[in-house]
Amino acid sequence: MPSPAVVIGVDSSTQSTKAAFIDAGTGEQLAVGRAPHVVTGEAGARESDPEIWWRALCEAVAAGLKESGLPARAVTGIAVAGQQHGLVVLDRAGRPLRPALLWNDTRSAPQAAALTEALGGPEAWTARTGSVPVASITASKWQWLRENDPASAADAAAVRLPHDFLTERLAGVAATDPGDASGSGWYSTATGAYDPELLDLLGLDASLLPEVAPTGAARIGSLTEAAAQALGLPAGIAVAAGTGDNMSAAVGLGLGGAGLLDHPALSLGTSGTVFAASRTRPTSPALNGFAAADGTYLPLACTLNCTLAVDKVAALLGLDREDVAPGGEAVLLPYLDGERTPDLPTASGLLTGLRHDTTRQQLLGAAYEGAAVTVLRATDELLSACGLDPAAPEVAARPLRLIGGGAQGRMWVETVRRLSGRPLVIPGSGELVALGAAALAASAAGGGDPVALATAWQQSGTDRQLPPVERDTETWERVTSVLERASEPLLGGP
Repeated sequence: MPSPAVVIGVDSSTQSTKAAFIDAGTGEQLAVGRAPHVVTGEAGARESDPEIWWRALCEAVAAGLKESGLPARAVTGIAVAGQQHGLVVLDRAGRPLRPALLWNDTRSAPQAAALTEALGGPEAWTARTGSVPVASITASKWQWLRENDPASAADAAAVRLPHDFLTERLAGVAATDPGDASGSGWYSTATGAYDPELLDLLGLDASLLPEVAPTGAARIGSLTEAAAQALGLPAGIAVAAGTGDNMSAAVGLGLGGAGLLDHPALSLGTSGTVFAASRTRPTSPALNGFAAADGTYLPLACTLNCTLAVDKVAALLGLDREDVAPGGEAVLLPYLDGERTPDLPTASGLLTGLRHDTTRQQLLGAAYEGAAVTVLRATDELLSACGLDPAAPEVAARPLRLIGGGAQGRMWVETVRRLSGRPLVIPGSGELVALGAAALAASAAGGGDPVALATAWQQSGTDRQLPPVERDTETWERVTSVLERASEPLLGGP
């Protein structure tokens, strides 16, 4: 029996690389190879050596190929979805000049504030890029580099995002896509191109940047001989432009022009991220108004503190992450790494409402509630940016698609369900970023819309459906009241 045509979708995240081997005809996941990353830094710094990402990609592909038992010649295409916003600076040989500044590196908060002011405020930025600079946005990091490591900025022969760096290693072509480019802070979602005025403001030469492909599914080249040898794959297979991890997850969920529009998805991972594909170009300062991988838009809000922060609280309390009770009177805002949404880069964790009878389990429950309320508040902003009323019955009835590692945790699911009052859908596929990247690879190799392909791949009956429960408005109001009152004096708000 001949081997199926296989595509590889790569999820290069903050902590690891996953390479999913997908049957291009059916969407069946045949194997997943994995390899870890290394993140360093303290006091707001978060960095990784980009060469580690490349080695991890090679290791993950090799592991997946071995697990699948397929011949390498069965692979027809590959695409990378990477962590957004990271800043990679390269020398003339394509080697990193220094460790990459990652999305959750908060040292560039002062530069973000200065850039916002320099262009005329938040509205001026959202009108052009869809997003206001915060510490996570790449433009803020580039400005930080210019001020704090001017030698690396001056010596840079190329400036890349993480997925751009890996795609260039695969195909030998400097390319990105509108989705990931829209998180840089120098790409205009209004014009669909790099913004010359913003580049001037940043002192960044456009020649240092990759070309922007029409979509993440565009074939930008073929696997080079050198990359093929490193990966153990055939040279010449299709390499797609790829995209950012959130854009790829949207494709994997079937969100886009050929699928569902204005339906929210909530990713519970190291960060809490909520997004939806929409034909409405978002311009809300409270959100990131990204482009999507398929030509639509992807309004998105991201919180820095989600599963990792709650796990830290569990460790401090000596509890298993599922040994939890509702928080009672206690409110815990687990902003251990500062916060991005709301924009509180210097914030730390805040606990209030402690009583003699408060239990450890309630404190952990309060951490879950604080993290969940923060990202669910952003969900309402997201729906408003799509032109919808979050409180309208027909909008409130739209299921919230719950993904990421937290979606596999009982308490995360129960907390989001209780505080949102929405029906939940937990997709059966656990590797949605890699699946979306595989759809981009399949489109580059054989044609077709990637969102339509991913929708066709979805296996009916594998999604978990949970009906809504009555919303816990008492807890919601208690947490939001503390957040609003504490932002300026205790959390470092503006």
